[in-house]
Amino acid sequence: MGNEARSEMKKELSDLLLNYLEQIGVEYVFGVPGGAIEPLYDALARSARRGGPHAVVARHETGAAFMAEGYARETGRLGVVCATTGPGTTNLITGVASAYLERVPMLVISAQTALPDFGRGALQESSCTAINTVAMFDDCTVYNSLVSHPDQLEHKLFSAVITATRTPGGPAHLSIPRDVLRIEVDPRTKYDLFGQLPRPRLVDHAAVESLCLTMRNSRRAVIVVGERCGSGIDKLMRFAEHLSAPVIAMPQGKEWVDPYHPLYRGVFGFAGHPSARLTLLDPSVDLILAAGTRLDEFATGGWDREALLNERLVHIHEDPADFVRSPMAQLHVLGDIGAIFERLLARLEAEQAAGRDCRRMALAPPLETLPERRGSPELRCAPTNLVHLNPAAYRRSEGAVEPPYLLCSLVRHLPPETRFLADAGNSFAWTTHYLHPQRAGTYRVAMGFGSMGWAIGAAVGTSFGCHGTPVVCITGDGSMLMSGQELTCAVVHRLPVLFVILNDSALGMVKHGQRLGGAESIAFELPPVDFAAMARAMGAIGFRVDSSETLDGLPWEELGCSGPVVLDVVIDAEAIPPIGTRVRTLAGNRQNDPVEV
Repeated sequence: MGNEARSEMKKELSDLLLNYLEQIGVEYVFGVPGGAIEPLYDALARSARRGGPHAVVARHETGAAFMAEGYARETGRLGVVCATTGPGTTNLITGVASAYLERVPMLVISAQTALPDFGRGALQESSCTAINTVAMFDDCTVYNSLVSHPDQLEHKLFSAVITATRTPGGPAHLSIPRDVLRIEVDPRTKYDLFGQLPRPRLVDHAAVESLCLTMRNSRRAVIVVGERCGSGIDKLMRFAEHLSAPVIAMPQGKEWVDPYHPLYRGVFGFAGHPSARLTLLDPSVDLILAAGTRLDEFATGGWDREALLNERLVHIHEDPADFVRSPMAQLHVLGDIGAIFERLLARLEAEQAAGRDCRRMALAPPLETLPERRGSPELRCAPTNLVHLNPAAYRRSEGAVEPPYLLCSLVRHLPPETRFLADAGNSFAWTTHYLHPQRAGTYRVAMGFGSMGWAIGAAVGTSFGCHGTPVVCITGDGSMLMSGQELTCAVVHRLPVLFVILNDSALGMVKHGQRLGGAESIAFELPPVDFAAMARAMGAIGFRVDSSETLDGLPWEELGCSGPVVLDVVIDAEAIPPIGTRVRTLAGNRQNDPVEV
């Protein structure tokens, strides 16, 4: 009997684990192999041969966690990441912390040395008597446990997955010793884990009634969209249209709003638009419905009390823990965002159908007269309702590329379904202000933890989840030098990912932040790097873009057709990104100017 045949006959705990993951639709396990996690990879090989979950090998465990997060956000399924013991597990922590603050459902599987070797100084030991990696995950997971006996696996796996996928959710961690993974068991699943996953759509009905009463006594409302509005955005927008209420996005909520909708007034907060803050400051606005936001620094423009954090605020959220950031709000409404707005909309429609109006709020036109939506968004690069924005005007006849024109070109040339992921730093600032995708739900960031290199790994994971749809990673040269090796994962799997590098030979946010804040100019320089040549050395296609003319002349129709492409874009190093809010916050000045700089 051959080795492969003998392997197929094995029925170990690791096989049972994968069978349960297959039951709930898991396709991939992202990670980096090693000695202690070898039993899981053996089971992954057996799983792949029968068409079940299979391994995707990242180049660093942090990148693997970013991939799992990107995949989960794209598909709505559980992201799964694994790592070997010791440094393999500690390398996961940054990526897991990012998913924790973004509340992305993820199963994190780490290995331990064999149980009899605990405390004996085994290689890379990370047990409770050595470098205690289980304890390290206490503050960045929603569930965290060691599986020390095979009989524990099913109930601990169920606890981990159900906790990870509930509201608010997040990463759950199971640490499993090598010898426990090897124990022979019946690998057939006995329970329906999938049936445990559906979550109820909970609503605080009394709070919704209070909100209806508040609306009766209100003149005019503005709706602010946060990062947790994805499942309820259709109901929210119908409600806004019913009221003709202006809609504003927070930076992390920008993903969910169609920027070409006539009620849209732009982004409020970090790198936002003047129109958004001016809308909130309009004297006729006496009610602000902020939905699905944790009201952090970026979302609130550095805790802007004048425009947002005041008695006009109604905070609507699915997680009561975030209400601690809005003690000034006149009302807290707890529950599923979609269910809340569905109930509000039904109440309005019923009242009006009966010839009554449940509020005195005027059904007024938008705050300012806007031009009608003309033409196709495929031909535009900025919404007509943000009239001060015209990225195409930044095209230069010579010299380095202006970031607004680069972002305009991406939207103009790429298909409407293209996913855009923006990395931490100036990539996030530029895209928040100037990138306006043709479809809502296609722009993603992870600024809760603000990890450099997040978009690189997450773009790879996103591409695994959307199967052939173009994915764009917008990142900086600093992030690429930190995590760019994940490009080779995209090369191996021939993923249609376009890596767009804003190359200014600097840690750009550090450089401009120091200048704008009056700090010492230090430690921001990076060496000039030809990332197009680096891409070609890794097996990808690379283009060096050093002018608007070169950008315009790219073979856009071919980009990504046969695998990953790197655009090494030499941007104007002196172009100031829209980071004024962040600079003022760091300086201790929380009084925002109405215009972001």
